[in-house]
Amino acid sequence: MRPATATAAAVTALIGAGAAVVAAGRHASDAALKVSPGRPLPSETALTVHATATHQVALTRALASQRPGVYGLTGRGCHAVVGPVVEDAPHPADTVVRRLDRITHGTLDVGTKVWLTPQVHLGNPRTALGLDHADVDIPGELGGLPAWFVPAERDTWVITVHGLGATREHPMVVMEFLHGLRIPVLDLAYRGDLGAPRSPDGLAHLGETEWRDLDAALRYAVRYGARNIVVHGWSTGATMALLALTHSALRDRISGLILDSPVLDWESTVRALAAARRTPGPLLPLAVRAAQGRTGLSGDRTAGAARPGPIDVPVLVFHGPDDTVAPWEATRAFAAQRPDLITLHTVRDAPHGAMWNADPRGYEETMRRFLTPLL
Repeated sequence: MRPATATAAAVTALIGAGAAVVAAGRHASDAALKVSPGRPLPSETALTVHATATHQVALTRALASQRPGVYGLTGRGCHAVVGPVVEDAPHPADTVVRRLDRITHGTLDVGTKVWLTPQVHLGNPRTALGLDHADVDIPGELGGLPAWFVPAERDTWVITVHGLGATREHPMVVMEFLHGLRIPVLDLAYRGDLGAPRSPDGLAHLGETEWRDLDAALRYAVRYGARNIVVHGWSTGATMALLALTHSALRDRISGLILDSPVLDWESTVRALAAARRTPGPLLPLAVRAAQGRTGLSGDRTAGAARPGPIDVPVLVFHGPDDTVAPWEATRAFAAQRPDLITLHTVRDAPHGAMWNADPRGYEETMRRFLTPLL
């Protein structure tokens, strides 16, 4: 082969290899930037239904199937609600028996692939919980944002904001509790959700742009009678809450924040979700760089991106060391910044966004103590 031909072939090979690396990075970043609302995160373990009986279901034995608490159980064409492990139920050694509270739709046939999910309720507040509500349309910068409004007597409202892999059905886990405290609840669907506008690039921005939809919800709440507002955010919804506290023109109306599994280090979250999709370790930095290039995110949250500012209102954080998506270490460092204002409630044996599920009563009692002085 002539030298010139050999050089051209080498350059072509390098270009081809470079393009392949870029494509691999983009594909890996999709694990965080193209999460389907209502679908289990890639970090969740697939389980198999081995048997069902009256009020019981046997699942594959795994760390996921042995978690304490109450979860949704979702699969193709089915959804159920399961409670704690039934320790004294007879079962094969490779299975775990959990309490089966109800089958919401479909059937749990033997062999069905299922996942535990923090989304316990399906439908809307009326069909799922028996709560009267209004379907409202909030004017956002990209178009109308659907939301559920559950009215109550107080003039302090709670705005709920779901996170990665969830929908506005997820916050219904706390809606009945909040209604019992006579607190109005505005449950928001934001860009990328079913019925809401898509982001211009079709990607999730891990709260960096989505917080502006929360800002629209703040304006709506104030317009319709909210004197003060507590924002309850899960996952990237918690990120949105922190950004709204800093950047919203109505931040003075925010009297407190409740943050569940907050995404405070987006690079680690991108790596974690990419790794859960079995992306090889050497490609994980490429996933982060691809996410930066596709969304404008950066390590120090500059380059035009919003950045949370100092905390000046009471904050309650639910999180624990078993979250493999949002680093527990970042949350502990965050709470240590303002121990006079930030209360960290540690929840163990709970995956991302599922701190309520692991201990519903403890979660709600902690919320009650936090909210009472703010009402």
